[in-house]
Amino acid sequence: MSNAGPHPLAPGVHVVDVDGVAQRYHVRGQGAAVLVAMPGGPGVDWDSLLIPQVERHLTVVYVEPIGTGESGRLPTHPYGYRRDVYARALDRMITELGREKVYLLGHSHGGFVAQYYASRHPQRLAGLVLYDSAPVTGAEQGEESARQVAAFAARNEGNPELPGVLAALQSVGSITDDDRLTEALRGLLPAYFAHYWEREVEFKALRDRLRVSYIADPGLVQDRELLAGLTVPTLIIAGRYDVVCGERWAREMFDLVPGSKLLLLAESGHLGHVEEPERFATAVTDFVAATQ
Repeated sequence: MSNAGPHPLAPGVHVVDVDGVAQRYHVRGQGAAVLVAMPGGPGVDWDSLLIPQVERHLTVVYVEPIGTGESGRLPTHPYGYRRDVYARALDRMITELGREKVYLLGHSHGGFVAQYYASRHPQRLAGLVLYDSAPVTGAEQGEESARQVAAFAARNEGNPELPGVLAALQSVGSITDDDRLTEALRGLLPAYFAHYWEREVEFKALRDRLRVSYIADPGLVQDRELLAGLTVPTLIIAGRYDVVCGERWAREMFDLVPGSKLLLLAESGHLGHVEEPERFATAVTDFVAATQ
């Protein structure tokens, strides 16, 4: 049952019930087409994915995933947040929106959820945007991420803030407290940008508001076969300097997903919607226009 009151796509905050757990979502923007945006993490607050340039053309529905922010927690919190659980909550919310089809954008871990959802509910989607996602996690992804972190360190050698960023990166895997994890995420954030220190003033507001809730390991992703079987029109976006899910994985996904489109953001890291917002927005809105 949804909250009584405004239309499910009216601007503002909404809540749907998912098996007794409150799932919040935020509606912003304008446009006939509806884009559902699933943030990264898991556990990172929804407003890390704000895309106001896209809101000029589309109605954007930002998911505040269960276990995160002000959405409800599972009885097993911080455990039990598997992709099928997120997908069920996402499906319940999309049903609430009342549209025959929507577009779905997933960022980072949200991309893992989005590609899983698209493989099981293709009839509900007009299109899929996999943004800084990957076909696999685990050791293979970890090795590639280590290479990209080393490249980041080499590019910023001599910067007095670099040791603190690298220490924060190393610490996140051992932290289970929300406040300490938020502090670590803010500390490592420069590694998520292509040119953080050159634009530090511009990015300060995002760094200051960034929050994350601790979610235990949701399990490995092994999606090469899944991606090869997708039937939904798909746009793949990644930043050239992304230390998490960058160019290598974007190109592999482009090869795997039939008929997909690829955008590599040449001056972005893991947050291309912040570093190159106009190019990001143009790619998304053009993709929607071409697939309607």
